[in-house]
Amino acid sequence: MTTDRPELIWLRPERSARGPAPAHSRAAIAAAAIALADAEGLAGVSMRKIAASLGVGTMSLYNYVPKKEQLFDLMLDAVAGEWKLPAVPSGDPRADLREFTRQGLAAMRRHPWVPGLVLTRPSLGPNSLRSTEYFLAVMADSDEPADTKMELFAMLNSSICMFAQWEENQRRLGGTEQWQAELVTYLGQAAASGNYPTLAATFASSAGRTPDLDPDSLFARAIDRVINVILGPQ
Repeated sequence: MTTDRPELIWLRPERSARGPAPAHSRAAIAAAAIALADAEGLAGVSMRKIAASLGVGTMSLYNYVPKKEQLFDLMLDAVAGEWKLPAVPSGDPRADLREFTRQGLAAMRRHPWVPGLVLTRPSLGPNSLRSTEYFLAVMADSDEPADTKMELFAMLNSSICMFAQWEENQRRLGGTEQWQAELVTYLGQAAASGNYPTLAATFASSAGRTPDLDPDSLFARAIDRVINVILGPQ
């Protein structure tokens, strides 16, 4: 069964070809929703609150965004627009992908609700397509087939999201240093039990080393491993 009102927001024109210009824009609605999500989390986003922040009636917003899922799509694409990508890659794919991921993590740190939403409802809006276009341009000299390149792009984005989500979970836990200390104690006891010989050998080989747990350093190391999968090791 077909309908003349597409479900995908990007297939719906923002305004009709006839009649007066709309009083509001999708961009303004998305910006209001993002401000709410940043302040209260995704659960705090409602059409009623958005309408109040814009000074309009709640029902009027449904003329612009009929469904909450479509609102989420607009929000994700607006955040994707924060990535300042150059018009063309630099010619150094590894550096380009590192900068791409740094910008992605920075955006997700500003908007902690983004990773969970991306992992469950990837955005396909214009800004997201611009990111896709940039990634494919970086990979232009790769011999990988097109479908593999898209899978690698999904893997790269998922890696950024998962790190950002892990980082936010650590922040919410509070007392992270105590938790880490207790975890080390627990793992040490497990290794000493004799039940996990490979774990014990790993612990023994790293004795005396102080791991670098700075979040930016952790992210850089993790992403470099992902980039090595995408581009091959250096």
